[in-house]
Amino acid sequence: MSGPHSILFRAYSQDGVIEKEHLLSEFAAAGFDSDNPIARELIAAVRGCDTVLDETAFERLYDCSPALLAQILEGNLIIADFKGFRAQIEEIFNQVRENREGQVASYIPQLEKVDPEKFAVAICSIDGQRMALGESRDYFCVQSCSKPLTYCIALEQLGVEEVHRFVGREPSGKTFNELALNAHGLPHNPMINAGAIMCGALIERGKSPAERFDAVLDIWREAAGGDCRIGFNNAVYLSEKQTGDRNYALGHFMREKKAFPEGTILADVLEFYFQCCSIETSVEALSVIAATLANGGHCPLSGKMIFRPENVKNCLSLMLSCGMYDFSGEFAFMVGMPAKSGVSGAILLVVPNTCGIAIWSPRLDELGNSVRGVDFCRKLVSRFRLHTFDQMVGLNDGRLDPRRSTYEERLGGGTFFLWACANGDTSEMRRLVARGVDPAVCNYDDRTGLHIAASAGQLEAVRYLLKVGVPVNREDRWGNRPLDDAIREGNDHVAALLKERGAECRTAAV
Repeated sequence: MSGPHSILFRAYSQDGVIEKEHLLSEFAAAGFDSDNPIARELIAAVRGCDTVLDETAFERLYDCSPALLAQILEGNLIIADFKGFRAQIEEIFNQVRENREGQVASYIPQLEKVDPEKFAVAICSIDGQRMALGESRDYFCVQSCSKPLTYCIALEQLGVEEVHRFVGREPSGKTFNELALNAHGLPHNPMINAGAIMCGALIERGKSPAERFDAVLDIWREAAGGDCRIGFNNAVYLSEKQTGDRNYALGHFMREKKAFPEGTILADVLEFYFQCCSIETSVEALSVIAATLANGGHCPLSGKMIFRPENVKNCLSLMLSCGMYDFSGEFAFMVGMPAKSGVSGAILLVVPNTCGIAIWSPRLDELGNSVRGVDFCRKLVSRFRLHTFDQMVGLNDGRLDPRRSTYEERLGGGTFFLWACANGDTSEMRRLVARGVDPAVCNYDDRTGLHIAASAGQLEAVRYLLKVGVPVNREDRWGNRPLDDAIREGNDHVAALLKERGAECRTAAV
């Protein structure tokens, strides 16, 4: 029997069968369990199989979901070593849990009642790999984390030019609820209160308040994959409405400046804004929404396009520059990923083309951002190369890239570098070092590029390797040094250079 399933079967079978539990463990390690709508049907099919699967049974299983099964078993997922990635995230989570600085928001009475010890993190990759830690199924109000979606919805309905007739796109340099507009009498950007109120005024114009909010909730549910609960907290809504004097003032100030579209009913707009802030969800659902943004507007759990990619690009640009209140510039510099925080203690973090992350911990710093949330983000980029510009600078600083497998991370660039050494391609050697490859990298025989270049008689490559500090007397697995290789191959010009730099033969060290 042959077919596309056969290679997978041979790779995983022992004595002509694959154990059912082995397959299930592979799914779990890759970030897929029975709660994941992508893998639900496949996992149910596996569980319905006998204890072991022969090739015929495996072919039936393969036909159930060929693309997903191949992706998992071939390791062809955006986060290659999801099990190792999860272990790293758990370690960061446990470190951050000990941080008890900050205070819960007090200006909205209902938020003040939340248990300050709550802490949860969830991650969803653009391939649908998922993990969650802490109180990940507890519900909280999204507050200002609603603003990116409000902006995206407005862009979808009206287009970027029309939306930005009514709202700017520059950081305000002021607090998020400052009673201030830009030089044109418009809100500075959609990520502050005035801008979100304005974007809300542009959505579903002409419909009743109930119809408008229902339409927005439907989009939230679609962005979360339709499989996660997106609700509404009426108590928080009433609390917001009762204590929202500054937001009422912002609305009246914009109306005075004639900033709203003609015919806008201010009371309805403010009600809509309070309702959006009172949308209730969990980090599990919010991480899927973040992943939808990371995936260019396509929900990874359903495959549906929720927002057009160009609108997501615009939204992420403003999240990067304006999404963390008065901490936005520092966050962009330090963490370098689009994010939006809310005074409920939530942070929606987007790693473009990789994953979405949601963090929730109610204690806030003086700028209104979750203390643990910011701490988690700091530690995340100190361990992983996820800053937007990390891929440009090629820092070889020991941080990991979760988008590359362990062996690819260790050996991929190194293999190309050693090949360039053998061919004397110093230009490629420089480029690879600039991308973060260690110039002293070894192959499986502990031979450095200096061993290889010396054997091949590549004088300029040897000169470059010595210049960047590759050890001149490093021994390979047989105890040979680069000078031994140069002498053995009759490369006298290389041997002379190595001796000038202090190289010794193996015999000299014995």
